[in-house]
Amino acid sequence: WFDGAPFGGEQIGQGSGVIVEVDGNTGYIVTNNHVAGDADEMTVVLNDGRTIENAELVGTDPKTDLAVIKIEADNLKAARWGDSSQLEKGDWVLAFGSPFGYVGSMTHGIVSATNRTNMGIIPAGYEEFLQIDAPINPGNSGGPLTNIHGEVIGINTAIASRTGGFQGVGFAIPSNQAKQIYQIIREKGKVVRGWLGVVIASVDEPQTGPIAQSLGYDKNSGVFVHDVLPDTPATGKLKAGDIITKLNGKPVKDSNELRNRIAMISPGTEVKLEVFREGKTQTIEVTLGDQPATPDMIGRADQREDKEADTQQLGVTLNNLTPDIARQLGLPRSLKGAVITRVLPGSTAARAGLTPGMVITRVGNQEVTNADEAVEAIRKLDLKKGAALYVVTRDGGRFIFVQSNGNRRQ
Repeated sequence: WFDGAPFGGEQIGQGSGVIVEVDGNTGYIVTNNHVAGDADEMTVVLNDGRTIENAELVGTDPKTDLAVIKIEADNLKAARWGDSSQLEKGDWVLAFGSPFGYVGSMTHGIVSATNRTNMGIIPAGYEEFLQIDAPINPGNSGGPLTNIHGEVIGINTAIASRTGGFQGVGFAIPSNQAKQIYQIIREKGKVVRGWLGVVIASVDEPQTGPIAQSLGYDKNSGVFVHDVLPDTPATGKLKAGDIITKLNGKPVKDSNELRNRIAMISPGTEVKLEVFREGKTQTIEVTLGDQPATPDMIGRADQREDKEADTQQLGVTLNNLTPDIARQLGLPRSLKGAVITRVLPGSTAARAGLTPGMVITRVGNQEVTNADEAVEAIRKLDLKKGAALYVVTRDGGRFIFVQSNGNRRQ
C-alpha cells in the first residue's frame, strides 16, 4: 500500500494526507492508519514546499484504516468535505498525493463503483470503498480524492495490482465515513463503536436464504440472526431466527450494512429494530453496548436412553443432553436440547453437515428441550421442502438447512 524501505535498521515509509481543519496555527490532517499508525516520528511536507517536523499523531482507527495527525504552522488552509453519498458511477474524480515521492501530484478518472465491501483490504474492518480508475500508486495512500469542485469525497487507500503499480483499479474510503471517523478521533482520540452481540448473515446469501424461507420469510433483503451471544445488549431482546429488516426506521439490506451502521452509533444509545419473527413483524428496542476488541463467540449449549429420530428420513440418533454430557462437550450444564450421537453415512443429515456432538435446540420454529421433543418435531418435517435446525457446539450456535434432495446448505 505504501513505499517502505529498511534504512539503518529502521523502517522508512511515505504516504499522503489532506488538511481538513485549521484552528489558529494548528492543522489537522486525515491520512491512512497504515501510513501513520505505527510511526515513531513524522515529517510533513506541505504542497508549498514547507517541511514540518515532529508532527503529532492524534489517534487512529485500524478498523477503517484512518488516522489523524496534528501539525503546527502558519497560513494553513483546509480542504472542504464533500458528500460521498451523492456519487454515482461515471462521476469525474481527481486523486491527489505523492506517488513514488512526487509531492503534489494529481491524476483524474471516474468512479467505477460505489460501496465495495468484503474486499479483505482491512482485516475484520469496516469496508465500503469507492472504486476508481484514477491512477494511484504507492505513496498516494492517505491522499484526498475530490470531485470536480475540489471537495474531498474520499481518502485514497489501496490498489488492486499484480505488479504493485497502477492497473486501473483503486479504492478510496468515502468521505462521509472518513469525516465521521475524523470527528470522533479529533474529539476522543479513539473510536468507540456500538455493539449488539449477535451472529448474523445476509438473507440473500446462498446458505442463509433457504433457512429464512423455511421460517416463512419471502424477501431477499434483511439480516438473519444465527445466534445471540450471552450477556450482551441483544440478550433477552433478539432471538436466533429473527430477521432484522430495519434500523431506526431505515431498511437494512444486508449484514455488512447493519454492522457498519450499528458500529457508528455510540454505545448507550437506544436503537429500534424492526424484526420478522415467527411470521410477524415487530419493533424491538435495544440499548447498544461498547464493542469489545474481540467479541467472544460464546455458545449456549435430562436423561434417557438414545432415541432414534426417524433414521430413514433424516439419519440421526439423538439422546437427551445431560449436564455431564454438556460438560464433556464444553457446553453450559444448563443447556437443554437433543444431542446427536450418531449420523448415518450418506444420509440427509450427513449431507447437510450434521455431526455427532451437535446439540439440536430448535427444529424449524419449534424449540426442543429433549430427545422426545426433537424426534416428534423432526417426524413432522417435510424434508423435500427443507427445514432449518438450530444446533449448538462449543464454538457457538447456528442454523443448518436440511433437505432430502442431497443439497448441502448451512
